[in-house]
Amino acid sequence: MEQKDIKEELAAQAAAVTQTENSSVRLKKNTSIPDIVKALGPELKKALPSVMTPERFTRIALSALNNTPELQKCTPMSFIAALLNAAQLGLEPNTPLGQAYLIPYKNKGVLECQFQIGYKGLIELAYRNGQMQTIQAQTVYENDYFEYEYGLNPKLIHRPEITDRGDAVFFYGLFKTLNGGFGFSVMSKQEMDLYASNYSKAFGSSYSPWKSCYEEMAKKTVIKQALKYAPLKTDFQRVLSTDETIKTNISADMSEIANEIVYDNQAA
Repeated sequence: MEQKDIKEELAAQAAAVTQTENSSVRLKKNTSIPDIVKALGPELKKALPSVMTPERFTRIALSALNNTPELQKCTPMSFIAALLNAAQLGLEPNTPLGQAYLIPYKNKGVLECQFQIGYKGLIELAYRNGQMQTIQAQTVYENDYFEYEYGLNPKLIHRPEITDRGDAVFFYGLFKTLNGGFGFSVMSKQEMDLYASNYSKAFGSSYSPWKSCYEEMAKKTVIKQALKYAPLKTDFQRVLSTDETIKTNISADMSEIANEIVYDNQAA
């Protein structure tokens, strides 16, 4: 099945198209998203890394639909685009691994699927860059000893309290390269809340990982801030451009597809 056929059929939701070689499912006007996923087997095979089979990825996709039924109400193209984003990055969406998320989000009054890279997914992608020795993020609690300083002689010291650590007050992300270069970013809990509210379009969604995995999303945020100063390849920057996007077209390289503009801030 050609990608342009999928795009045309899903976009127009028209009549049936040619069957795929490995599937008896035809894409029709009322074809369900699970059946569309099954029909996309050959296309997923092209997009997936060798370590993940199309069958396993399809099971993950169907599991995401079952665990978050609201995804089945999303426009088919946005779900397929988000799924292909995850496939091409080699990240498993909506699993306990926390690598990536498919999130129902109301965009311009229509329920669509937003793709988000998770905390562990971001670390995995950064390590693939090949220049990183260490990448990590930590939560600082109010009873921990914490000291940091930016400038020409940056300093970062964190000694966790052994027993009662109290509430979270800071988050920091850091990296160290193989040649000894390093960098870090620190954000307070208040700064993190404001950042998430302003820059995460799905922050208010009941399905957002900010609701279920707040600390992991906070860690992802400070790592992204720290990596702005890291010697990263252009490919990694293109990967980051797919984070927190809604797309309604598909391509062999999903980073080339423009993000749909989100006009409202109403979450599902």
